[in-house]
Amino acid sequence: MSTPTEPNASNTPKRMGLAMFILAWLVLLAMLITFFDGWIDEQVNPNQQPLSEISSTGITEVILMPNRQHHYVTNGFINGHKVVFLLDTGATDVVIPSKLAASIGLVAGRKQLANTANGTVTVANTELDSVQIGGIKLYRIRASINPGMRDNMVLLGMSALREIEFAQRGDALILRQ
Repeated sequence: MSTPTEPNASNTPKRMGLAMFILAWLVLLAMLITFFDGWIDEQVNPNQQPLSEISSTGITEVILMPNRQHHYVTNGFINGHKVVFLLDTGATDVVIPSKLAASIGLVAGRKQLANTANGTVTVANTELDSVQIGGIKLYRIRASINPGMRDNMVLLGMSALREIEFAQRGDALILRQ
């Protein structure tokens, strides 16, 4: 009489090998996604951690580099909340998308019409306690909340930029306070 053998005993090493092969590909895929996600973020916003220098005379400088579209995009803070700014000298105010404004607790004030590149829109006035880029910190900055903006990028307009000196040297934009 012969001893019964388990039918799956010879398949176990094959299954484990296949599982390890699939796991290796999943790990590789996750690493590639992480790398390219960071690379794409860097292409859109090359100033993710803007560096500041303070001179002996007390002037704070932040140097920004342009992205691939030649725009100056940088991380910063509004009232202590992390945001992404697009510097826009054509914008009268700092302009914040309404979803972002709600998530950081901004209070919408008086409504008014504003002329934008996409036509006339109704915006709400608000005031920002603080705006920060690197070591530059501005206080009590006029802003507008725009319900028509679809992404979470904040336009850093002249209500903030007029408080600092800025100059372009080569590709770099130098902000001074």
